[in-house]
Amino acid sequence: MLTIGQLAAYAGVTVRAVRHYHQIGLLPEPSRDASGYRRYGAMAVVSLVKIRTLANAGVPLSEIGHMLEADESTFAEAVQRIDDHLRDEIERLEASRKQITQLAAGDSLALPPEVISYLDRLREIGASERVVQGERDGWILVAARWPDGVSEVMASKHAQLDDPQLVRLYRVLSELGDSDAGDDELLELLEEAADLMAGMAEQAYAAGELNGEVAHDDLAVDVLDAIVVESDPRAQRLLDLLRDRGWVGWTRLERLAEPTPTGSQTRAPSRPADRR
Repeated sequence: MLTIGQLAAYAGVTVRAVRHYHQIGLLPEPSRDASGYRRYGAMAVVSLVKIRTLANAGVPLSEIGHMLEADESTFAEAVQRIDDHLRDEIERLEASRKQITQLAAGDSLALPPEVISYLDRLREIGASERVVQGERDGWILVAARWPDGVSEVMASKHAQLDDPQLVRLYRVLSELGDSDAGDDELLELLEEAADLMAGMAEQAYAAGELNGEVAHDDLAVDVLDAIVVESDPRAQRLLDLLRDRGWVGWTRLERLAEPTPTGSQTRAPSRPADRR
């Protein structure tokens, strides 16, 4: 007759595991002898080895009891069901591994290759990592909203990077984010960024190409605008300067009409926008 410690050692499990199997009714718990100890017979060892083998194979404890009592056919069906479950779990884990690999890859997290290429081009034109990070976060939001539509707009986004004004804007925004300059120099950079944005907006407005599809989605506009302001408090100052030049918004730029006699301003209707 074996003590609980001897039983556990013989079957290759812990005493704690044996007690847990008792608690859930998987292994019968013998009565205590005259000395107050529980003693286990050979059949308890056999049962415990079977339990350990099934548990190590990935069988849930909740199913082991039924399998120990099942006939050959029922046991085979249960094994097949568990195998199917394990195969599904392996596929899930493999997908998780791919996601973990993407986490290590940085830009590729939640973004299609076309956007990653665009972010690389931003680096090539002199955009700082802080600016690239902001763009990456914005595109993650866009990709989550339109998972099937991001890739087809990237050709036009790449083409826009051939515009010297846009290249200069990215460089100015990079200087703003990385600069330790004083208030006067920061204001000068903000003014230049606002001038560049207003100038490009005027050109796009004249060409009827001011805003893309994202701008027609109020929820997306709100979220994308919020991330801009949350990422850098100076963004609000830039938006204020842009308003002084007759434009409001970030994701959805809208032109302001001339001031009314009372000094208030109203928005002029936006021109039709093509997709970008």
